[in-house]
Amino acid sequence: MEKYEVVKDIGSGNFGVARLVRDKSTNELLAVKFIERGIKIDENVQREIMNHRSLKHPNIVQFKEILLTPTHLAIVMEYAAGGELYDRIVKATRFSENEARFFFQQLISGVSYCHTMQICHRDLKLENTLLDDSAAPRVKICDFGYSKSLLSSLPKSTVGTPAYIAPEVLSKKQYNGQVADVWSCGVTLYVMLVGAYPFEDPKDPMNFRKTIRRILTVRYAIPDSVRVSVECRHLLSKIFVANPEKRITIPDLKMHRWFAKNLPLEMKEGGSWENNAVNTPSQSIEEVQSIIKEARKPLKVPTVSRHCVGSSMAIDDAEE
Repeated sequence: MEKYEVVKDIGSGNFGVARLVRDKSTNELLAVKFIERGIKIDENVQREIMNHRSLKHPNIVQFKEILLTPTHLAIVMEYAAGGELYDRIVKATRFSENEARFFFQQLISGVSYCHTMQICHRDLKLENTLLDDSAAPRVKICDFGYSKSLLSSLPKSTVGTPAYIAPEVLSKKQYNGQVADVWSCGVTLYVMLVGAYPFEDPKDPMNFRKTIRRILTVRYAIPDSVRVSVECRHLLSKIFVANPEKRITIPDLKMHRWFAKNLPLEMKEGGSWENNAVNTPSQSIEEVQSIIKEARKPLKVPTVSRHCVGSSMAIDDAEE
């Protein structure tokens, strides 16, 4: 870490702590996620690193490199100075339809690219959707800890965040992770429009069992007090479909009339955002795997790490 200067702490979670750093040679601000060496360097961490490093897209936080400190594995990545999309919605209560579409188009652009690269995210949510600090904020998808490469097998583990999780993910059978991602994107769109989660009971939002029942029966409604166009309602009805085989796909979603309205040129078919290549980070796969292997070894000295309980969940993930 000698090449970086720590500026401040910017977050914490199950993983440990995230810090803002400055590259001493370029003056670039970057985000570094520190994960304690040893047992915390599990399959999720390895999957996050290996999947994230292969992606390069304007709507995905850019992976830079991984490093070892005496006590932690450090994942260096692009810094999204605009914070979480979630915080922006909380501040605004809800977005106008045009503003929601502006962010949703970018989200779908990033997710579509992930799927093209045979990776499903499996934990898409507002908290994992960051923004840069430009005048017209650019969406940056982050946190690939529950991501799954579809080159090996279809996912079957129940992972994700309850409010965003698709019905088929709860079945504990194999499911199409790409189609499940579409459902989560739909939840994100609904929250941007309404300022509440579609499948939570407003009178009992912390009742997890009730939320699950509502997801399984696709029970949701748009409040009378919120104006949403017929076209947008139609798109939501195509996303919130219990049978994944009948749910709208990303290619069809991108052709939907509501989505295509005011679509930036770079996001259209053949546009610059649709033609991104595999990322070519400075470290080879062999070097990354070697660092991860070293980071998994038990620490010889006790350490104290900052952490808090997150809201994402994983059940039987080892099966994959």
